[in-house]
Amino acid sequence: MSEEWQASALDGGKSETHTVTVPGKPAQLAGSDAVKYRTRFPDPRDPGDDVALLELRGLYAHAEIDVTGDRIGGTGALRHDAYFDPCRVAFVPYEDNEVVVTCRRPQDRFGGIHDTDQVPEGERVPGIWWGMTLDGRPLPYIEDLSVRPELTDAGAQLHVTATVVGDEALSERITYSLRPEGDSRKSGMMDRASVETDGPGRERVHHTIEVRDPARWWPRELGEQNRYTLRAKLGDSERTVTTGIREITRDGGELRVNGEPVAIRGVNLTGGTEEDIDRASELNATVLRAHASVLPPACYERCDREGLLVWQDLPLTGSGAFDTDRAQSLARTLARRRAQNPSVAVYTIHDDPVDPFGDGLGTGTLDRLRLRWRAWRSSYNRSSAETVAEALPDGSPVVPVVGAPGIGADAGSYYPGWEHGQAADIETLLKRYPVDVVAEFGAGALADDVAEAAGFDVTKHDRHAESVEDSQAYQASLLRTVIERLRVAGVGALAFSLRDTDQAGMGVYEVDGTPKAAVDVVTNALRPMQAFLADPASGESEVVVVNDLPKSFDLTLSWTAGDESGEFEGTVDGGGHWRGGPISLSEGNTVTLVLQVGDHRIENEYDL
Repeated sequence: MSEEWQASALDGGKSETHTVTVPGKPAQLAGSDAVKYRTRFPDPRDPGDDVALLELRGLYAHAEIDVTGDRIGGTGALRHDAYFDPCRVAFVPYEDNEVVVTCRRPQDRFGGIHDTDQVPEGERVPGIWWGMTLDGRPLPYIEDLSVRPELTDAGAQLHVTATVVGDEALSERITYSLRPEGDSRKSGMMDRASVETDGPGRERVHHTIEVRDPARWWPRELGEQNRYTLRAKLGDSERTVTTGIREITRDGGELRVNGEPVAIRGVNLTGGTEEDIDRASELNATVLRAHASVLPPACYERCDREGLLVWQDLPLTGSGAFDTDRAQSLARTLARRRAQNPSVAVYTIHDDPVDPFGDGLGTGTLDRLRLRWRAWRSSYNRSSAETVAEALPDGSPVVPVVGAPGIGADAGSYYPGWEHGQAADIETLLKRYPVDVVAEFGAGALADDVAEAAGFDVTKHDRHAESVEDSQAYQASLLRTVIERLRVAGVGALAFSLRDTDQAGMGVYEVDGTPKAAVDVVTNALRPMQAFLADPASGESEVVVVNDLPKSFDLTLSWTAGDESGEFEGTVDGGGHWRGGPISLSEGNTVTLVLQVGDHRIENEYDL
């Protein structure tokens, strides 16, 4: 099928037709609420094929699909409304065919971050965002293959679901083969499952495969990213899926993978590319939060390979009621689709359901009192989010609500130094509104001297900086302060965000991937082992070494503060903190901490 389609907007009196590239987000149609895409194609079947199968991926958000020919399973337009679930249309093509795909903006609350002004219009164009394929298939064939691994006392089980399409009653067998990926020395295996149907149509076939002594998947700081490829074959038809076997639970500000602790430290991401996964890894992140959105499938596969954990949001953000039945259905679909990815570790239902600080606050005493009053009077009924969370598989770590101070959220959306007060106020916020994880914090920064950008609050920004250089310096300083204090407190830290969506924003990278000043600061603050000043101000401060790695280490810590210097020796436990000092600090001094662990030298410097 050609990548060039004809597209036209169906709203606002726009009737012009554009030649556009599909998949993608056509810039010509930015701002459209509904777009009709149309293309023609010849019969794609080879000799021996019975039907054609059109697969559309990332179909945002509500869509109707019309294809010439006779479809299996009925007539009329096929409707699809979960953009993170592939849409497949099987049909008997003619010699010449036409497909018409009409995509509309969300007609409910479940467009997530892409249904808000946090991303520019060009990133919100209704359409086929991720990919498409068109090919011929013999009947019967396997249309879809999904797998959910589960560790057991005897090893592991792979709960497999194969969707089989046929034009008559079937009495067949599916052959499954399982082989380890990479350098694993584990052996493969084969298994079979029967397929019995009463007539033509689609049938889901469930089967469980026992895996003895499985090679487990680990996050990158704990071990190897062992994975398995499962192949299902029915006649001449086959499908494959790659998965990993692990167990994940949550314990406050850390996750436990196969029983071993993993500190939650990282960034939020909206949209995303495979290069963004690499950027998050280079920042020393352990967790990447898919913020009120679902990432393209290639991003999850990259996280599986790189050993980066994913905090997955349902695409639901902002205030207002929502249909819990619809939310439960989407949550089940999302969990089923992502169950194969060992990197997906945590789910959130509702992001930022209340914004007590929408018009912004200042930095003085009166503004701190206003913050306290607004947070005190804010409320949120968590019951809907908790009801939806029950639809997720048993054992899945769930943080139902991420939100602002004072609403009783399960994880914090705390923005000291940006929404209100100063960056160091994070300590006061945590004392008054305690959480185990701050899942959002940060400040916006300019990339160029622009007047406005999507997701960028100019009013808040201008309270802190005027020039591009000052803007980026302020963002870097704020992120460093908040990350360091959260890590010293043992609280999970996920900065907002990885990359801008426009010409300015909350990202530590510009929209094109160019690093801002905060990149080096965040990378250093998120090192798995780092030394921090507990109170980086004039007076006295302890030195705190945070070790997120599972092993204990002997260390030597050297420090200089102006004309003073000293050295400590100690042992920091795996997943623990070591404290030394205090040391004396004076205003105007440069304080350098040098941590020597074996052959590794780790530095952290403060200008007081």
